Amino acid sequence: MGEWFSQPVTEFRGRSLPEAGIPAGYAAIIERYDLFVPNPPVMAAIARRHHPRSTKDWYFVTPRQAPAPQLGAHLSFAFRYEGIDLQILARLFSTIDAADIETVVRTTPTGSFSRRLWFLYEWLTGRDLDIADPGKIRFIPVLNPDQQFALATGTPSPRHKVVNNLPGTHQFCPLVRRTGVLENYAGLDLPGRAAQVMGKVRPDIMARAAAFLLLSDSKSSFAIEGERPTGRRAARWGQAIAQAGNRPLSVDEFNRLQHIVIGDARFVRLGLRHEGGFVGTHDRETNMPVPDHISARFEDLPMLMQGVVDFSARAVEGGLDPVITAASLAFGFVYIHPYVDGNGRLHRWLFHHALAQAEYSPAGLVFPVSAAILRNLESYRQVLESYSAPLLPFIEWERTATNNVEVLNETLDYYRFFDATAHAQFLYGCVQETIDEDLPDEVWFLQAFDRFNQALQDIVDMPTTEVELLCKFLSQNAGRLSKRARQNEFEALTPDEHQQIEALYADTFAREPKG
Repeated sequence: MGEWFSQPVTEFRGRSLPEAGIPAGYAAIIERYDLFVPNPPVMAAIARRHHPRSTKDWYFVTPRQAPAPQLGAHLSFAFRYEGIDLQILARLFSTIDAADIETVVRTTPTGSFSRRLWFLYEWLTGRDLDIADPGKIRFIPVLNPDQQFALATGTPSPRHKVVNNLPGTHQFCPLVRRTGVLENYAGLDLPGRAAQVMGKVRPDIMARAAAFLLLSDSKSSFAIEGERPTGRRAARWGQAIAQAGNRPLSVDEFNRLQHIVIGDARFVRLGLRHEGGFVGTHDRETNMPVPDHISARFEDLPMLMQGVVDFSARAVEGGLDPVITAASLAFGFVYIHPYVDGNGRLHRWLFHHALAQAEYSPAGLVFPVSAAILRNLESYRQVLESYSAPLLPFIEWERTATNNVEVLNETLDYYRFFDATAHAQFLYGCVQETIDEDLPDEVWFLQAFDRFNQALQDIVDMPTTEVELLCKFLSQNAGRLSKRARQNEFEALTPDEHQQIEALYADTFAREPKG
């Protein structure tokens, strides 16, 4: 084990500090106990001056806030300024003796920090500490809801005199920090916006818009994977998306959905993996795996998947923000990567499941989140890699006889506990985009199409299917009928009718759709 920092540094484990400072809190604990964990997204340090500047990677405090060079002092500092980091705490508790935590708790046995630490030790390890009952004192929450998103309604723990407002269980519990970005999103009342948009629409148009957006999301989810499914396959997956939130999650339900995703299972093993897994490529010459991401060990899948199921139920019952729930569930699932194939689409299905369970969207309407992701594909990849890339060096593996990977070290904590703040911010942006742009744009188009179709009948009697094709040609050629359309599909139209139709189209679709 190392020593506590006593001198300012300008770099910590590969991350530069914006100015010289003394790492404190979790960073100091990682160094002192040589914890084999990735750096947290934001770490704390003590500045040398009294007006320090914080960045997105480093939170600076003044010299007078510096903790003493002791475990309890740095843990108390971390809880106060950085929130709860379950991954670091789990690794710390497995590294030190229980007596070390007992000593810290007994220093201030009725204090809020001590009781939270006591609860978290027993919650994470399953082992009881030798601590006396703190007596009749006020219950306090485990998570500070001003720091991190927590359950609105938690479960009391009389032993520790705390309310467990953690969104998950010790099997799976990503956490999300309260940032200015997320506070702004949460204050937009996006469900209210969606209800306002759709509340002004005729039921028949709403039904048509819902059907189009559903199919759009299904096709986009395949397109993100680089696939172009048949219409039947896209429609089948669209039906699965439409049913999201109707059935409680379970491993059996995930298996059922994987079968729908895969379709032809002759060359893909269905069900949870019975071997290692990774996302990446193979070296062309040696066929050696070249991972971009390494999946959870297959031995840990039953525990992790039960954790995902329990998180879903607990988050809804406890009133966790639905978008925070969706991001935690879906990105946690895709990092676990429990299946040989189909993980990506199931991961995006979980967005819909969490939002539907919380009744976040108008009844019968699916937000086309995958369509927004497809438009922001590079940002989506960056968010995925924001955790998977820094994690990769902490996973020890070797090549198997089948050119797969076998994980050699204990990695469970990496998948059950991680910071999902960046993921939640990305998802909130996608949800806002679908509500402010996709929904009104589709409604606008359908209303314009109906006006075009009705007026068109005064020029020429034409069935709706032909009108749809006509609109498609006009849209693809800036409002003009191409020579090919004039000579083939619509050769029956006269030159005068061509001009009238083009003028009608220009008038009907005169403005760009606006959210």
